[in-house]
Amino acid sequence: MVSGALRGDRPRLRSPQVANGAQKGQGDSPSALIDARIEELGDWRGETLARVRALVKRADPDIVEEWKWRGVPTWYHDGIVCTGETYKKVVKMTFAKGASLEDPAGLFNSSLEGNVRRAIDFHEGEEIDEEALVALIRAAVALNA
Repeated sequence: MVSGALRGDRPRLRSPQVANGAQKGQGDSPSALIDARIEELGDWRGETLARVRALVKRADPDIVEEWKWRGVPTWYHDGIVCTGETYKKVVKMTFAKGASLEDPAGLFNSSLEGNVRRAIDFHEGEEIDEEALVALIRAAVALNA
């Protein structure tokens, strides 16, 4: 049987230093680990993750960054707002309570069958509707409050 990481179902780390630092708590802050992930990717996925991260911070300057599940950037405000996962062909932004959010711009395009989560898959070369995404993030923060 093939593991999830080999199938591409889970985010993978390429850098043992980042993985060990995250697991052993060697003092790297979550923000520093996210910075390292963006740099490590070094391609469109890193650029997309950086852009998504900037939009999350623009939407809520009080958001808290965490590093969860062996390498998933996670943003919190009164609970999980969203995550930023990177795969070979997609950067996935998963909203913890996405099924409860209005999505007038139709950004959600993944994990649509669930009762709780919703996700947005960003592919190489796709444009991000920044204003709609910022509004969606703000709605997720408000839902948590």
